[in-house]
Amino acid sequence: MTSVGTVRSYFTDEGWGVIDSPDVPGGCWVGFSAIAMAGYRRLVQGQRVSFRAEPADQDGYAFRAVKVWTGNDEPPDQAPVQDSSGAYRSWLSLTFDNEPTRDQPGSAYA
Repeated sequence: MTSVGTVRSYFTDEGWGVIDSPDVPGGCWVGFSAIAMAGYRRLVQGQRVSFRAEPADQDGYAFRAVKVWTGNDEPPDQAPVQDSSGAYRSWLSLTFDNEPTRDQPGSAYA
């Protein structure tokens, strides 16, 4: 079920907040990962939002948002990325010269 509510508070540094709506008595906990928007995901106190929530015991709230958006239309769910960890790969190869000898010019022993 889709609900409409108002952001009571949002702690940008911590990435979570609370949405108030008649559909979620006591408020609905929302984490940044539930916010459906491009770029830096955050909400602003007093902002009107649409959301879907599930019953949960989340930090003292009886509801947890599973998706939150700010426009009139619900954005599509993002398709999961297949066979990709999302991590970058790199490698470094080190090649060492032979150990210098005491009589080799330029060595630390000379």
